[in-house]
Amino acid sequence: MLYIFGGLPGTGKSTLSSALARELRATYLRVDVVEQALRATGLSVNGPEGYIVCYEIAKQSLRLGHDVIADTVNPIHITCHDWRNVAESLEIPFVEIEVVCSDESEHRHRVLTRKTDISGLMLPTWDQVKNRHYEAWDRDHIIIDTANHTVEESLIELRKRLGLEN
Repeated sequence: MLYIFGGLPGTGKSTLSSALARELRATYLRVDVVEQALRATGLSVNGPEGYIVCYEIAKQSLRLGHDVIADTVNPIHITCHDWRNVAESLEIPFVEIEVVCSDESEHRHRVLTRKTDISGLMLPTWDQVKNRHYEAWDRDHIIIDTANHTVEESLIELRKRLGLEN
């Protein structure tokens, strides 16, 4: 199974997707890690480079029979389409999950106070998050709203929506 996560920075996407990856013992692909590793080698990352690397690693893991969790912003339709294509090309099921924080004040607070766990990664400012080009998802998908919910509450809701209740 390919779990395709998306959402703006600071919504809780990485927190939820990594927690699910731990529970499922799935391959966890976070585009921020890949892009920062590319930057650390001296490469310029201004386009789809990190996504393309993640697509290929996902294909290899899926071919080995592993579940894969993709943690990316997915800001444009083409990235969502390309993730679906990864699964469809291998005839693997997939689910699309958009993580949102509907409370702007809470979202802003998260963006302003969060710390990175990726060495050298520059986190976006609130203005960068608010002004980021982000296209509305154009297909049926799961939406998890983390506003005014603890991580555990959001994870319980995600498990329920995925049919993974214990």
